[in-house]
Amino acid sequence: MTSFDGWDPDQYNRFAQLREQPFWDLVQLIKGGTRPSVVDLGCGDGRLSSQLSKHLGAASMLGVDRSPAMIGAAREYANERVTFTLGDIAAFEEPGSFDVVFANASMQWVPDHAGVLARWANSLGDAGQLAVQVPANADHPAHVLASEVAQELLDDPPRDVVDENVLAPERYAQILDDLGFDEQHVRLQVYAHQLASTADVVEWVKGTTLNRFKESLGVAGWEHFVDLYRTRLLAELGEHSPFFYPFKRILMWARRRS
Repeated sequence: MTSFDGWDPDQYNRFAQLREQPFWDLVQLIKGGTRPSVVDLGCGDGRLSSQLSKHLGAASMLGVDRSPAMIGAAREYANERVTFTLGDIAAFEEPGSFDVVFANASMQWVPDHAGVLARWANSLGDAGQLAVQVPANADHPAHVLASEVAQELLDDPPRDVVDENVLAPERYAQILDDLGFDEQHVRLQVYAHQLASTADVVEWVKGTTLNRFKESLGVAGWEHFVDLYRTRLLAELGEHSPFFYPFKRILMWARRRS
């Protein structure tokens, strides 16, 4: 069931296997350690947080998300070492508390990434590691057309905050250096998704970027928006089966030596 906050765990997980690859690529950047304390910022429904905890052999895992629907779903994965809480990841800061600060496909929703990364970095203990992944696909027609259709239907449509918030890879590298990290890895990667059809792109973005329009449109307006958006997108991309959906993401990892 879709929650009042717009986020629907079932819709998001329709493409779980494809969405998970960047998560595991980010995990692979983390250097091995002994039973680390981990925080997963933007943990979603908690399923991957649980897997991350097991993979790292974490002594503790805290999952933080602003969506009540996601945190509600995450309770299924809670145990004595894995806990979840509602919270604002942009403001999150617990000085020196964690060995790993992890954020997969969440930081794009909040502004001021330099400030956010500074707070997250301050939450690390000695030799702590920061691992973050953000989408960088706002120039794809799937995102561009969403904003265009919303502007036609709404007097004051919600902004495309992802496009506004996400920085260039080299800017993230500079921020990490400014924060005093001795080691870093920043890369832009294109994920080559094969979807069953062009129409599946609509279902993909219904689980993420289109959520920002739900509250403003209401139920009837939302259905009209999706129908119009689907028509425009298929006209732009063509109706193909299967459909190749390239998706750009930025992965970054950093660690201080001591």
